[in-house]
Amino acid sequence: MAFTDASLTALRVFREVAERGSFTAAAAALGYTQSAVSRQIASLERAAGTSLVERRHDGVRLTAAGRLVVRRAATVVDEVDAAARDLVGLPDGHGSVRLGWFASAGAALVPRALAELRRTHPGITVTTREGSTPALVRALRAGTLDLALIASAPPFRPPDSETPALQVQTLSERSLCVAVPTTHPLARGEFIDVADLSGQRWIAGSRNEHVMGVWPGLDERPDIAHTARDWLAKLHLVAAGFGITTAPAALTPVLPPGVRVLPVRGGPSERRRILLARLPGRPSDATARLAEAFRAAALEDKGAGL
Repeated sequence: MAFTDASLTALRVFREVAERGSFTAAAAALGYTQSAVSRQIASLERAAGTSLVERRHDGVRLTAAGRLVVRRAATVVDEVDAAARDLVGLPDGHGSVRLGWFASAGAALVPRALAELRRTHPGITVTTREGSTPALVRALRAGTLDLALIASAPPFRPPDSETPALQVQTLSERSLCVAVPTTHPLARGEFIDVADLSGQRWIAGSRNEHVMGVWPGLDERPDIAHTARDWLAKLHLVAAGFGITTAPAALTPVLPPGVRVLPVRGGPSERRRILLARLPGRPSDATARLAEAFRAAALEDKGAGL
């Protein structure tokens, strides 16, 4: 069986596995059984004559051959989808961008950048989705996103170790802050001493993201009162007096009543970077225009002190 005999379905399934990081997650996204996904990947590996994924206890990792195939698969699938749109008279997608963004970016930065793009280039269509930084990086590699807004914490490293390296641009670098109820004793000043964070009750992220929302480096086991994935839910829990949580200063414009976001002093500065990432190579005009809109929005935030 030659690789040229590989089916379009197998290529779509493989791209989904590459993006989701596991057969189980890909099956759920596609509405397939896990065994059906396994069969498609096995058929693709037979056609390629080599292993495309390394099966691990926590999912799958692409081999060198797999990374090559997923890049080609993305091109093939996108071209077929563009042809399908042409056949029914829909736009061919040359004026469109697929954008991914991490959770808190959707509160202010993403809407501001999209509004700027609509003002300057109203003909460009942007479709977006939220995801964790690792998921967004996988989606870029799989070719299902054109541009991703990702977050980075010290030590600042490349978003992944694969080659070729992603094209990454820093939009902003800010100190991490803490959100507290306005009735909390910590809300009385203009900053919080890091020592005063000891013994506090925290509102953290859910599941394996539980450390998000807790001040990094605390010399104690944190008392996590509530967990929530959604930033707005965390902030409303803060407003109701159920705990405190970490927050970027960029969330200040969308804070619910009853919440203050304050810097922390007295320990190492906890910095966070917001990055724009994409695959290497010349971006489409639409992608380049959206990147410009994000740079303009980030500069506006900086000018406002966010």
